[in-house]
Amino acid sequence: MPTPVVRVQEKGQVTIPLEIRQKLNLKKGDLVTFVETEKGVVIKPAEVVVIEALDQIGQALKEKGLSLEDLIERGREIREELIEKGYNLSGEKPTKAVESLKTVT
Repeated sequence: MPTPVVRVQEKGQVTIPLEIRQKLNLKKGDLVTFVETEKGVVIKPAEVVVIEALDQIGQALKEKGLSLEDLIERGREIREELIEKGYNLSGEKPTKAVESLKTVT
């Protein structure tokens, strides 16, 4: 496929050629990101950026010897501590409403 050339419009808008939109499965209203490189700009569907970020997080956890389950459990512990502090529950038996906040995933 030859490299398409498009004109930048008055407000900085460009039209992504149909073939590229189809290949990337881009529809009206989809979000894209612009990644600046030394040679220009790369346009990526936002979902690709999210997947790449999750992969990087997973790799960082793996390097530190942590699993996703470890991270989720620590998040639950932190949430429980915040609820106890926020509702001044040190040593008191929590109400059912507060207890239900602790179990929200």
